[in-house]
Amino acid sequence: MHLWGVAMEQTIGEELRKTPLHALHLDLGARLVSFAGYHMPVQFAGVKEEHLWTRAHAGLFDVSHMGPCFISLTGRKLSGQEAHLAISAEVERLVPSSISSLAPGRARLTVLLDEGGGILDDLIITRPAEPELQGTLYIVVNGAVKHQDWALFAQGLSSDVSIQRADDRALIALQGPQAAAVLEGILPDCAALRFMQCQRLAWQGQVVWCSRCGYTGEDGFELLVPQDLAIPFAEALLADDRVRPVGLGARDSLRLEAGLCLYGQDLDTSRTPVEADLSWVIQRARRDRGDFPGADRILQQIATEPELKRVGIQPLDRAPARQGTEIQLSGRRIGMVTSGGFSPSLERPIAMGYIESDFAEPGTEISLLVRGRLREARVCALPFLQPNYHR
Repeated sequence: MHLWGVAMEQTIGEELRKTPLHALHLDLGARLVSFAGYHMPVQFAGVKEEHLWTRAHAGLFDVSHMGPCFISLTGRKLSGQEAHLAISAEVERLVPSSISSLAPGRARLTVLLDEGGGILDDLIITRPAEPELQGTLYIVVNGAVKHQDWALFAQGLSSDVSIQRADDRALIALQGPQAAAVLEGILPDCAALRFMQCQRLAWQGQVVWCSRCGYTGEDGFELLVPQDLAIPFAEALLADDRVRPVGLGARDSLRLEAGLCLYGQDLDTSRTPVEADLSWVIQRARRDRGDFPGADRILQQIATEPELKRVGIQPLDRAPARQGTEIQLSGRRIGMVTSGGFSPSLERPIAMGYIESDFAEPGTEISLLVRGRLREARVCALPFLQPNYHR
């Protein structure tokens, strides 16, 4: 089935992995589906209710299907900034962002590129804060393509760089305006973090990687938790009345309101960062050097304009425009919707997709071919809701 643009299948007869929180999901009455090779909760109380709760309070998400990993120098005896520059140089062969300029404890969203500048995945790369971990990067890739990404790392990095998978642990997202107040109750030092900062914190004698980030547009955290602590840690959060469990359905509607891309729908190898409105991930130093995959094509698009651009779309009636909906103008196809659904926060349909650049200006009147009928819509700016990040 399709729910809020996320393709999901029933689990009957499938061999699926279980996350460390699987037993807890069963206890909480989750509706489980197949997603990225895992049994995952799509909803608990209902998508709309969970969505609105996260916007007002704090939602707990299991995102353990993702691909957390660590890459580290193993064959070179370097330390401090020298070690960081060495490991950054390795990764910068695969991504267009400046990893070398990251300060300790800082994270950066970037993309993996193929030789034509197409997007293989979007990912977050973090430089650890601790002096003893310089020369290591903490990376989280998308669950559906994590094996592809790790193979690309293995192929593209030097032989003296090791890759340590961490997808046997739990990755828990706590999102919402009350997330920080809740998490401070069990990890007091999290309060010092700002958006896109990370620190290793201790809980019950073990290390939890705490990153102040997320994919809902709200303030919040992503927490990499040892497998044996996963359920106790989640239960400690859920013991707070401000927290409720939230499934993949609401995670998708929240990210759509925030104008955030879903890999496999809004991003794929047919799109460049410029077309996807992600040029900002390419810092000036990398543009000047032009030493990343697909640089010629991408820099040309930055200098001129791509043929297509990712835009926000506002349907003007109550009919949602889903992925694959054709965008027309004067009877001619000019683009396609890549994500769409009903916004619980705004109580109206919203969508985003790719459109010919000549028609990408906000306010442009367009038509959407929904179930064989043309419906009025207009191009609009992204995001649909302004983010609430703690900067």
